[in-house]
Amino acid sequence: MSYLEIRHLHTHFTKHAGTVFSPRTEVIRAVDDVTLSIEKGEILGLVGESGCGKSTLSRTIMQLIPATSGEVVLAGESLTRLSHHEVRMRRLDFQMIFQDPYASLNPRMTIFSTLEEAMKQRHPNLAKAELYDKIIALMETVGLDPAVMKKYPHEFSGGQRQRIAIARALAPEPKLIIADEPVSALDVSIQSQILNLLRKLRDDFQLTMIFISHDLGVVRYIADNIAVMYQGKIVEYGEAEQLFHHPQHEYTKRLLNSIPKLPASA
Repeated sequence: MSYLEIRHLHTHFTKHAGTVFSPRTEVIRAVDDVTLSIEKGEILGLVGESGCGKSTLSRTIMQLIPATSGEVVLAGESLTRLSHHEVRMRRLDFQMIFQDPYASLNPRMTIFSTLEEAMKQRHPNLAKAELYDKIIALMETVGLDPAVMKKYPHEFSGGQRQRIAIARALAPEPKLIIADEPVSALDVSIQSQILNLLRKLRDDFQLTMIFISHDLGVVRYIADNIAVMYQGKIVEYGEAEQLFHHPQHEYTKRLLNSIPKLPASA
């Protein structure tokens, strides 16, 4: 059994449409029969245009949105069959990194308090001195100077805030990280730093990761395997380089053609 298995997952929403005199409902199939297997230590790239269902899929895996049907199995345990309380306890093992780190960080909490709160989820009885040392080590791990731990999120750049968000995701010592468009709001030079950091963290902590992006070029750089999502479905899946050089689905080919290319030199 793979470390994470997504089995025939559906996440549908009902939308009220029509008029007062002629009401009707529409079913939006945001995730439509998705099946995927992810091995321990693998980085799966999930790619597709905005609105294709990537973020809904990630939030369904996280159990933030209930599945309409299907199953999410992590390390042999079905998350979709757990109670709300059991999911909260189990969520220590799977954490999420969001696209906008500023929106996901509490502006009233210092970096130390943010990491302390997350770390205490796993180690509620940790001694103060040991907690302090662990937070220093965690900040250094993600490339932050521990001297800034008493500062607030608004005092940092976008790239620094994303490092803080990554540190917070790592604080409960998860085994699975879902990164939802974590570099799309960053400058290109900062993007490469964050991508390299995520790859290093995967190797250092034996993490399993789902990396979500609309940019196939970015996904190619970081992922072992790539799943292409279109209109709620996985339309193509394969090893990253193989898919990049030999795409089969027309939608994958369009994504590849949309990657900016440098003009040929004279």
